Amino acid sequence: MPTHPLITWAVDHPWPAAGIATAALAVIGATLWATVRTARAIDWPPVPVLVAGAGAIVCTAYSGNTSWRFAGERLGMVDSTERALMFGAGELALLACAVMARANKAATSTITTAGSAGVPGVLVWVITGVQVIPCYATSGIVGGTVRAVIGPVLAGLLWHLAMGLEIRVARPEALSTGLPAIIGRELRERLLSRLGLAARDRTAEQITRDRATARAVHLAAVLELHPDGWMSGYRRRRLAAAVARSGAGTNGEQRHRLLQQLAARRTSGQLATVPLASPWADTPVPDEAYPRTPLGVTGAQLRVMDPLAVVHLVRAAHPGGTPAEVAALCTEYGVPVSETQVRVALRAGNPHPAVPAATATALDRASEPVPGAGLELDVWSTALVHPEVQSRVPVLAAAGARTPQVHARIPLSTEPEYGVPAAPDVPEDPVPGPDDVPDEHDDEVPDGDRDVPDPDPLIEQARAEYGTDVPGVRTLKARYGIGQKRAQHIRDALGGTP
Repeated sequence: MPTHPLITWAVDHPWPAAGIATAALAVIGATLWATVRTARAIDWPPVPVLVAGAGAIVCTAYSGNTSWRFAGERLGMVDSTERALMFGAGELALLACAVMARANKAATSTITTAGSAGVPGVLVWVITGVQVIPCYATSGIVGGTVRAVIGPVLAGLLWHLAMGLEIRVARPEALSTGLPAIIGRELRERLLSRLGLAARDRTAEQITRDRATARAVHLAAVLELHPDGWMSGYRRRRLAAAVARSGAGTNGEQRHRLLQQLAARRTSGQLATVPLASPWADTPVPDEAYPRTPLGVTGAQLRVMDPLAVVHLVRAAHPGGTPAEVAALCTEYGVPVSETQVRVALRAGNPHPAVPAATATALDRASEPVPGAGLELDVWSTALVHPEVQSRVPVLAAAGARTPQVHARIPLSTEPEYGVPAAPDVPEDPVPGPDDVPDEHDDEVPDGDRDVPDPDPLIEQARAEYGTDVPGVRTLKARYGIGQKRAQHIRDALGGTP
């Protein structure tokens, strides 16, 4: 038996043959590994889609055989080349329409709908119906039926499943928007409604009770109209059975439902005389939920922003608004804030305490000159800093002795005048008692700080110097040479905490 030359060469040269065989096995193994890895990396459709696609391909080939015979026998395509180019036009058109229909469904699908195949989906069934004709023309009634069912009909059906099943597998809750699917769903819902099964979340026992309740209401209404009819006894027995089956005797909710339905049926004639408001009357158009927002920002964007940022936006849109007005506007825009929050955001300080009307009236009358008096007290407010308080060095009370002096006397009568009660007689030069001796740790309060000016010019100066870092009362007293009351007022205006 002659030996192959490659075997003879391999026997004569064992080492080169072993190297070549090893290299060939390595190449084959690498090729197989790359092929498997590439196949695994491909995002394959679900298995049902692949099976439906394979079946559609086989059925399309079966339909192609029918088209090949029909082209030669009925269409006169005797040339093999001509027949090979023309016989599969229907199958290719069917495949193209199926692919286009699948693309349309994928493009128009959402979370709740499976999309629509569109015109290509309709053409799939049109082409399938046309391809049934060659089946019967080639093989008669019996053979044509077999060829039509296994060929174009199954091909169109499997292509339809292959193009639509993947979307339903990925989202089972999605609904098809095609015309047959819409008609099928509507008929199914109407049938369930006719059978009394349309209401969801009901058990079979509850459905039975509801049907018995409706039957009892109907029989009770009929007996009311014909209490002595020839079928009254039969109807009473049926009514008793329906009431027992409905469970109205033991179930309070079911009994209430039965009585409500019966009352509605007995008083249904009152619907003709029930007064109703005319829907044709002019009704005002409701305003928008929120007015036009500042600086072009929508209300939804304002409501998710920080309230302090919204306050700044509203203040920028309404620069002349007070803190109360800015708070009201923010509330209208859907961001409820208080006036205190607006003052904190704008660093406007706390408002001055309101003076009661009676006190304000008394003060206004007391400031007027008293008729017949020998002394008139002239009081005014000034924005200037008095020279005696311009020193920035604190003055201790122990540095010098205080000499009590009377700067002005206002004669007071013993009878009340202008609504101000008379004061008792006070000696002209009262002698200071032991409690009037100042503490050595208290700072001397200048005369200009006994009545804090309003507005205080030092507030803006302190705000410019310290910013958001609010100093203490002692620091303000040392910085501006003022007293305790005025320093406390300045710190409160800057937003400091007590």
